[in-house]
Amino acid sequence: MKQEALDFLQEARALHRLIAARPTTFLNEATLFKGWTVEEIVRHLHVWNVMADLSRTDPEAFAAQIGHVGAGIMSGTTRQVERQVCTLHGRPLIVAWQDRYERMGAEWALVDPRLRLKWVGPDLSARTSISASIMEVWAHGQAVFDIAGVSRSPTPRLWNIVALGLNTFGWSHQVNGYDVPPAMPLVRLTLGQEVREWGDRTVGRVEGPAEAFAQVVTQTRSIADVPLTVMGDVAQRWMQMAQCFAGPRNAPPSAGTRHIAQTG
Repeated sequence: MKQEALDFLQEARALHRLIAARPTTFLNEATLFKGWTVEEIVRHLHVWNVMADLSRTDPEAFAAQIGHVGAGIMSGTTRQVERQVCTLHGRPLIVAWQDRYERMGAEWALVDPRLRLKWVGPDLSARTSISASIMEVWAHGQAVFDIAGVSRSPTPRLWNIVALGLNTFGWSHQVNGYDVPPAMPLVRLTLGQEVREWGDRTVGRVEGPAEAFAQVVTQTRSIADVPLTVMGDVAQRWMQMAQCFAGPRNAPPSAGTRHIAQTG
């Protein structure tokens, strides 16, 4: 768990540096992620960091709160519910978020990765839980980097998100009402000088940068806007509806709707 905890910490710190370098008014900027403001994204990350921590440290408190907090996601009222459970704004919110992620980075490194934890749906392993937290801060952070007009350089931390994308091949079909295919297409991804591959080339393939795959499965980019080669019916359908996060079906963004803002 040490590497996953460090990856989570570094990803959160990268987003914090971007926000901290800008005036407080930046928190009021509306992003291209469903119109959420930067502050609403930070609040979302903080609320679910707290929930992930509670699932580990106080299962009873987690059980008492997850019904209310989780209902926001299922009903489409996420922002409203999160404002109820976290009333902080501005710099106090940033400080609380930073304090929590710094503590998580230290404490989760010592957790048994096989520990089973309660969550919104089925129980998760501790390793899957912290990997999901990495995914959340990276994916929601994309909208913040976009509105700031800043391009991120891919890092090896992306392999955590790739793993979630692969592991939710079946879930992406189920949440969209499709039967799960018997085999996953070949996925061949490149990050720097490293190339990794998974799946069965006889049922199609998805090939290209790991960052592009991560963007598609987290729905931060449309498949039409990233440099992935997608061949075969199974691969095509998967990339058109991929969803590596829990909750109800979310329609991926349309072509051209999520991108880096032009500044200057």
